[in-house]
Amino acid sequence: MKKEEKKDNTQKARKGKEQGIEYFQDPKNYVNRELSWLEFDCRVLEEARDKTNPLFDRLKFLSITASNLDEFFMVRVASLKDMVHAGYKKPDIAGMTAQEQLDKISVRTHELVVQQYNTYNRSLLPALRNNGLNLIECHEDLTPEQGEFVDRYFREEVYPVLTPMAVDSSRPFPLVRNKSLNIAALLKKKDGDEELEFAMVQVPAVLPRIISLPVTTDEDHNETRNVIFLEEIIERNMQQLFLNYDIVTSHPFRIMRNADFSLDEEEAVDLLEEIEKQLKRRQWGEVIRLEIEDKADQRLLKVLKRELEVNEEDIFEIPGALDLTVLMKMYGLDGYDHLKTPKYTPQPVPALMNDDDIFTNIRKGDILLMHPYETFDPVVDFVRRAARDPEVLAIKQTLYRVSGNSPIIAALAAAAENGKQVSVLVELKARFDEENNIIWAKKLEKAGCHVIYGLVGLKTHSKITLVVRREEDGIRRYVHLGTGNYNDSTAKLYTDCGIMTCHPLIGEDATAVFNMLSGYSEPLNWNMLSVAPLWLRTKFLRLIERETKNARAGKPASIIAKMNSLCDKEIIAALYEASCAGVKIHLVVRGICCLKAGIPGLSENIEVRSIVGEFLEHARIFIFENDGSEEIYMGSADWMPRNLDRRVEILFPVLREELKDRIRKYMELELEDNLKAHVLQPDGTYEKPDRRGKLPVGSQMALCEMAVAAAKNERKKHEQEETARVFIPIESEN
Repeated sequence: MKKEEKKDNTQKARKGKEQGIEYFQDPKNYVNRELSWLEFDCRVLEEARDKTNPLFDRLKFLSITASNLDEFFMVRVASLKDMVHAGYKKPDIAGMTAQEQLDKISVRTHELVVQQYNTYNRSLLPALRNNGLNLIECHEDLTPEQGEFVDRYFREEVYPVLTPMAVDSSRPFPLVRNKSLNIAALLKKKDGDEELEFAMVQVPAVLPRIISLPVTTDEDHNETRNVIFLEEIIERNMQQLFLNYDIVTSHPFRIMRNADFSLDEEEAVDLLEEIEKQLKRRQWGEVIRLEIEDKADQRLLKVLKRELEVNEEDIFEIPGALDLTVLMKMYGLDGYDHLKTPKYTPQPVPALMNDDDIFTNIRKGDILLMHPYETFDPVVDFVRRAARDPEVLAIKQTLYRVSGNSPIIAALAAAAENGKQVSVLVELKARFDEENNIIWAKKLEKAGCHVIYGLVGLKTHSKITLVVRREEDGIRRYVHLGTGNYNDSTAKLYTDCGIMTCHPLIGEDATAVFNMLSGYSEPLNWNMLSVAPLWLRTKFLRLIERETKNARAGKPASIIAKMNSLCDKEIIAALYEASCAGVKIHLVVRGICCLKAGIPGLSENIEVRSIVGEFLEHARIFIFENDGSEEIYMGSADWMPRNLDRRVEILFPVLREELKDRIRKYMELELEDNLKAHVLQPDGTYEKPDRRGKLPVGSQMALCEMAVAAAKNERKKHEQEETARVFIPIESEN
């Protein structure tokens, strides 16, 4: 280190000590987590607005913003409303009460919805029409031929499914299901008085929402594909549902309910049964958002507002189609591959591209898996091989979210049927996957697996599989540890990392993890793994503190960390202190970030970037320079209180130097990304990096290319080895 740098770091260290921990924990130095999350959705929206992205990719990104916002209201806004109802006044880390947060969220979400529909109406719909796909927004705009087509479709396909519901003295206001799309109407009796009556019909989710109409051709013989949304067809034919009435006015509407149910796990006699009850209640929770077509008749809106008991600030008047998650269906329409980013095929893992079985390959050395750049198949194969292998004695695994037709579930069930000891922790409290996980838990129990439904008061979010195998030299334990779920579907879309190892110390720790989960007391110490909620926070703080001390001593000190969210006050305060000591900190945080970056005297040595690309960034990676003896960890936990204090999480080390090199290159690419990265500014906004004079770098694209090249090189190497093994007979010279 240069003399000037050492002197500068010494001054910063002194300044940090003078400020003290109170300064680092001052609420003004933090961002509210909910407002930070909304900024993440804005970054996704930026990708929908970015005209350099393929058109159908932009549709997909806009759909994701809508899906994100739905969950945000059902969980985060709902939780804040519960706090207000309970009279909870304690401020968050940014010093805001629940009501203050709700007030600011209302303003910001209304702004976000305006931006969504500006993008939809002014940019995406015209671009679709220019590319031969015409969405007919209003049924009044149908040509006579199209009108005849949709009326026939209504009679034959839609009408038999509908259930019109009127409201009068004998029929109370119907229960409107969470997230369902409905059409509300005011009716007047034919030849009756002027009194208006309310009625509604739910747009059936069992029918396709996008209906294709006959193709039209213009004078230049250019064909246009025409589509219309199902609710417009129903609204056009509302009269058929109420034959004795005139339709005065009708408009689509949609509600969001509180889906953040809480469990008293100590009192629950049967956790599975209690969660099944709560799932039913989720459909009828408090209404926290009402979306309705803009310019809706105020008389109709007044009825909905009164009956649904919704506040004025929770009403969103929408200038276009409701529920833009439908755009994901539009993205899936056939015939538009030229308007999408080419589909990437996950590549084989080079270390496994041979004829040896997976256990032999793991014994050669730890194997790094990088999804979706490399295929998830080895993880599935690991469990499948273990299920069939006569030498395998036991399989133990944690499951948080799995796919709808999970091959891992099937393999675990087969293993139990084959007489192996199979223990599976299925986390029933995984939000919005509760129902799916209940089904899998029952199936595994039926097959003979020992199933644990999670731990009281904690969610088990760790990703670990242990296979115990009898071999010639004794019992050996094989372990898979990952940053993402055992879900073969999302593994094609989420960026995650994993390690396969038979390191004996990690094997010992893995056994201790499962013994702890199945009811035994926790071990006195851990060899290689760090486990939340009891040990992981201390581990992270100790690692950050070591870098801080090294910087103050003039030694090399840096931190590179990648995660989904950063909102833990104690961790952020430690990072602020490290920054003031001179530690260079690079953070890649996809979503929530409550830390303020680049603030003089607080965080001038901290850079935060968020990458929003084709894949969902999901891996958790932590690199600590440690005075030249670099340590690299991966794990299932973000730097959030819930991960560190209320969940079972695992942090594991990367031990082999060649694997460290790959992880380091991975992170270097993300820090160089200037196409899909958004950099946090001191004022709290995010901006794309300045690319002037620089080559474009898209980290996800580069990692795809690297995976393709690595697999190609491995194939070439094997071909050369095969050629070298060809025996050439010596022929007689005669």
